[in-house]
Amino acid sequence: MFPPQVPSIDVAAIPADVAAVTILDVREPDEWAAGHIKTALHIPLSEVPGRLGDLPDEGEVLVICRSGGRSARATQWLNQNGYEAINVSGGMGAWQDAGREMVSDTGEAPTVR
Repeated sequence: MFPPQVPSIDVAAIPADVAAVTILDVREPDEWAAGHIKTALHIPLSEVPGRLGDLPDEGEVLVICRSGGRSARATQWLNQNGYEAINVSGGMGAWQDAGREMVSDTGEAPTVR
């Protein structure tokens, strides 16, 4: 269940040139290694409060996890702390289902865990 009033965006609405947007992936390291968006910034959910300096000072931050729950919590927290965060509906599962590009750190084909 998503927290109330969490702004969201569908995968289809994210520009093809993902390098033009800031995407924050809040999944755990093993999930990230299995498959992620090439230009995404990886900060596991538990580390977000301590790593705000890694986020851009201005502009939107699209927040993604596996299915949308953790990213919704991160989005709500970031918005409460002065960021312009938007949850990616359906997370990396929706990203993969849409056939969007992913990379892997495992040497195997990228997948969503």
